[in-house]
Amino acid sequence: QAQLVESGGGLVQPGGSLRLSCAASRRIFSSISTMGWYRQAPGEQRELVAGITSDGTTTYGDFLKGRFTISRDNGKNTVYLQMNNLKPEDTAVYYCNVKGTNWSSRTLEVWGQGTLVTVSS
Repeated sequence: QAQLVESGGGLVQPGGSLRLSCAASRRIFSSISTMGWYRQAPGEQRELVAGITSDGTTTYGDFLKGRFTISRDNGKNTVYLQMNNLKPEDTAVYYCNVKGTNWSSRTLEVWGQGTLVTVSS
């Protein structure tokens, strides 16, 4: 069973919206602290897009200027990224990142497989 299941990427026109989701397996995680999204464009380093802690504290990349919103549903072990007013420079592979503990009380940090977001007319 996959540790993280990502969905929601695709092709969108400039100015459009997409919503990414990432569900963390309850069979793997006994508790989750931070959930977040990173992105990596071709030839670029991976960068933080947004993160959210278990109490709802959020962090955003400086480049976003309010266009994206991160949220989470603790009951579903799922994090969402609502992306509005998308720009061509937002084109990248978006990776989910989850930090928590497993059922043996060991700290885990897990990355998703990535979902491609392409912004183009």
